[in-house]
Amino acid sequence: MKTVLNHLKGKLVVSCQALENEPLHSPFIMSRMALAAAQGGAAAIRANSVVDIDAIKQQVSLPVIGIIKRDYPDSDVFITATMKEVDELMSVSPEIIALDATARPRPGGQTLDVLVGQIRHRYPSILLMADIATVEEAITAQKLGFDCIGTTLYGYTAETAGHTLPENDGAFLQEVLAAVSIPVVAEGNVDTPERAARCLEMGAHMVVVGGAITRPQQITGRFIAAISHQSIDGA
Repeated sequence: MKTVLNHLKGKLVVSCQALENEPLHSPFIMSRMALAAAQGGAAAIRANSVVDIDAIKQQVSLPVIGIIKRDYPDSDVFITATMKEVDELMSVSPEIIALDATARPRPGGQTLDVLVGQIRHRYPSILLMADIATVEEAITAQKLGFDCIGTTLYGYTAETAGHTLPENDGAFLQEVLAAVSIPVVAEGNVDTPERAARCLEMGAHMVVVGGAITRPQQITGRFIAAISHQSIDGA
């Protein structure tokens, strides 16, 4: 399975996700998004939910980074939060499973090291990606035996709110790269081709791009914001 990570070195992964409140929420639509991404040259797909991954795997032969987003009343952790989500994901055989590896309290009070131990015992060959928000969490993830680390949650936790990965010429990405030796995945607000290329130049193993490619409402909003700004300047 390590060859999957080797294959993805220096490549683009496209995140094809649409939540229930979004207009493109549909396994069929996500599968076609994945097909379009594959035809455009993507090396892998990141996808949410069993139904979406199953539909995507029927359309493309690319590796899939699988997640399940699920809210729990006693925790802010929602990306593949428990063994229940891991078991569900394994029914559709993603090549990599990503899970929240932040230091936030987990559902039911379970600790991350216990969850990782359970996964390794039940599914010893699955590759695990740690979605982190701080350098300390990246270091912990490496110690726990994750196969790769993603900057996915930087800016999405209380501790890092207001920050984005590309700011300060990728200072956070640089810090993570300096702190760990396993592959680092640049993910989170990589919203231009130039920023994606810059992440790889800095040493990221691969880069994940989502909203800038697969969420047309966000893309439209960026155009509207720019047009509105231009209208104000030209008034």
